[in-house]
Amino acid sequence: MTLAPATYISAMKTQSQKGFTLFELLITMLIVGVVMTLGLPNLTSFAQNSRVTTTANDLLASLYLARSEAARSKTNITICGSQSPMAANAACDGTFDDGWIVFVDSNLPAAVRDVVNENVLKAYPAIDSELDIVTNGGATYFSFAGTGLGRGNINGTALQAARICDDRGNVTVVGDSDSAARVLIITPIGRATVLRDVAQITAQGGCP
Repeated sequence: MTLAPATYISAMKTQSQKGFTLFELLITMLIVGVVMTLGLPNLTSFAQNSRVTTTANDLLASLYLARSEAARSKTNITICGSQSPMAANAACDGTFDDGWIVFVDSNLPAAVRDVVNENVLKAYPAIDSELDIVTNGGATYFSFAGTGLGRGNINGTALQAARICDDRGNVTVVGDSDSAARVLIITPIGRATVLRDVAQITAQGGCP
């Protein structure tokens, strides 16, 4: 059926038009801009805190594993920095920034992995490039005896403290009373804990 001209024009006028006006688009862009301005710094801070916390907890978990396994198996267990921790022939040849391994340390008295005879229990890859682990005296290892207690300095300085820092340094986090950094403290007998207090981290040397 063919519509008469007047009827056709009337039908066109009743069709709805959908979309944004220029004013509505500008308002939407303004709101998005405000949300991003307010939200991105918080999101960035959350990501930074998450990286620092994860690294500190991984290092703490490694020490817990080494201590419990030493006591369980009645043998020496060592954690050390390694340049290639995920490789089959990983050795104690790096810093904790490079990654680290937990292994059965039967190569007395040195805390150096014999790649042929010693078993790696767990390996951790290199930490995020935004982070830095600073240890006392450049320590790269800690070793547990079969009693579950620390063996002390058996091949250079044993780990006593490790500060985990990013580019924010040892400063109070906005909206929080704790530091952006972390410090892992390990006693000579092998008890470890992670602290977040600015003064405690400063006492261990702070962040670079």
